[in-house]
Amino acid sequence: MGELLKRKCIVIVGGTSGIGLSAAKAFAKEGAQILATGLPVEDLPNSDRILFQFVDATHEGSAEEGIQTCLSQFGDFHALYHVAGGSGRKFGDGPLHEMTFEGWKRTLALNLDSVMLSNRAAVQYFLQNGTKGAILNTSTVLAYHPSPKYFYTHAYAAAKAAIIGFSQSLAAYYAPHNIRVNVIAPALTQTPMAQRAAKREDIQQFIQTKQPLEGGRMAYPEDLDGAALYLLSDAARFTTGQVLAVDGGWSVSEGQYGL
Repeated sequence: MGELLKRKCIVIVGGTSGIGLSAAKAFAKEGAQILATGLPVEDLPNSDRILFQFVDATHEGSAEEGIQTCLSQFGDFHALYHVAGGSGRKFGDGPLHEMTFEGWKRTLALNLDSVMLSNRAAVQYFLQNGTKGAILNTSTVLAYHPSPKYFYTHAYAAAKAAIIGFSQSLAAYYAPHNIRVNVIAPALTQTPMAQRAAKREDIQQFIQTKQPLEGGRMAYPEDLDGAALYLLSDAARFTTGQVLAVDGGWSVSEGQYGL
């Protein structure tokens, strides 16, 4: 077991699958105790360092419930990692001229309301108890490096861009209280949300040039673990308001379309 997160008690919102579940495992190896909240999934790992709680991140009170469970089970709460979110394509997100109002509202609720609720709960706890704390939110490179041919869900891009502005505003306001707020911005990652892209040969060919590191591929959830470990650890105690892209070169690569 490592020492980077030794004795840290962390709540991961969206920790039952994908990026959040990978982080929970990595954090546990580095000495943390984790309360991972999210929607129910099968075959979750059995660990005395990771506790799962099934809640909907868009419901008010769910984050407070997670923090209270973390406190009751592990005795403390030091950091929040918000991963929960997802595509609103099935609700009607898409190009603006085709987007439904329902798609807009549902996508923002899933990706932005949930962040406000979890961050508010964490900040309230830190302020009420006079303790320092760390918050890490998840955006996407699509928030500031759009890719219009294959990735054109405009409400999703808006929500993820708003997470950056929201997080930096929080970072500025709460820095005097030693509450750090940072953002991780992944590119296309192999998660349940990305199955459409993973199954399309044309998108995979595009990704080979758009995310050229490691031979050109989608990110694996564990590719994000190192950045999250750093930003939630005391090694980043003087870092706040930052956006760290873990994107395989997406933001510095043009990407080539097949003929």
